[in-house]
Amino acid sequence: MRKLATAQTVSTAHPSAFFARWADMATWPEWNTDTAWVRLDGPFVEGATGVLKPKGGPKVPFTVAKLVPGREFTDVSRLLGARLTFRHLVEHTEQGGTLVNVEVTLDGPLAALWNAILGKDIRAGLQQDLDRLAATAEADSAVTAA
Repeated sequence: MRKLATAQTVSTAHPSAFFARWADMATWPEWNTDTAWVRLDGPFVEGATGVLKPKGGPKVPFTVAKLVPGREFTDVSRLLGARLTFRHLVEHTEQGGTLVNVEVTLDGPLAALWNAILGKDIRAGLQQDLDRLAATAEADSAVTAA
């Protein structure tokens, strides 16, 4: 397995705000700048499948490989000869905030090729996308609290 990138942020938003955004995949392009659209085939549950369309790239099928509400969301995209995994971990901090960690990995016989194709862009955008997601989750929380 090849680790492509990691990102981390601390947010004032509750973990449920992050899961609400992850579950509402149609809104991903609002905070994920390299995504044109995402479609989930059914409810946001472990084992669910869908299709993601990156900007400038082909449609990619994915699976919600693991879902522990309030704790973990892992999705796996199937590429030719490789699997691209985004693992999102969420936990409360002692200060009352939320710590969010994202790790992106590639595995499979063509992982090195896909790293050459996708790795640089994923590394360049992951932290910014997570920061935008945190800002969106915080804005959602402010609206809910009002």
